[in-house]
Amino acid sequence: MEWHDEGVLIACRRHGEGGAIVELFTAGHGRHAGYVAGGGGRRMAPLLQPGAQLAVTWRARLAEHMGHFRVEPLRARASALFADPPALAALASISALLSWSLPEREAHPALYADTIALMDRLGASGWQAAYARWELMLLRELGFGLDLGRCAVTGQEAGLVFVSPKSGRAVSADGAGEWRDRLLALPAFLLDDTIAASAADIAAALRLTGHFLEGWLGAALERPRLPDARQRLAARLARSGGLEDQKLHPLGAQH
Repeated sequence: MEWHDEGVLIACRRHGEGGAIVELFTAGHGRHAGYVAGGGGRRMAPLLQPGAQLAVTWRARLAEHMGHFRVEPLRARASALFADPPALAALASISALLSWSLPEREAHPALYADTIALMDRLGASGWQAAYARWELMLLRELGFGLDLGRCAVTGQEAGLVFVSPKSGRAVSADGAGEWRDRLLALPAFLLDDTIAASAADIAAALRLTGHFLEGWLGAALERPRLPDARQRLAARLARSGGLEDQKLHPLGAQH
């Protein structure tokens, strides 16, 4: 058995004397694991970093075997983000979430295309909003999409500012009533990509997507918590949101 494809590296662990078992998210074969001879050595360490774009050949005697990868570099991403810790943390989070959530050997071409576009955008203006929208797409792609088209209470399509943590349906300000304190905030930029997102909006968006990634998708996968890399990114961006709020509304400012 043999096939050729390209993909991004999402996980790597040493195996044996000098080898490594890697997971790739590939364009045509989904999340796929394989053994890389020499992958645990110093020479290949810079190549086998999260987010690295690779051309791969996979070989195995039988289709159900793990098989071996031969890899060739196409694009390194982690090294280009060393000077931007939040963007580097996002690259780690994307990789970890894909490894955590994707079914093995199931192609997801639309998600793959969006993932590559997001990874290529990291570090550029607005990447945080693009990342939050990507998490929404991940939920939708895996069958856990939120219903953000109209209010679950009134049926109206305008003024959607909350999401029910139980149903995943949008709720308008008019429909929230006395339940508003129990609802999740729905930042406007998630509904309209022409709307700018503040740091506080990004933090709210990640609280929203994190709730359903863990409570819906994680529960279905029997994984009780999100990957550590995703937790670290959310915490980092939440701190950024708090700092931004302090800059906008310093202590003692008059409103």
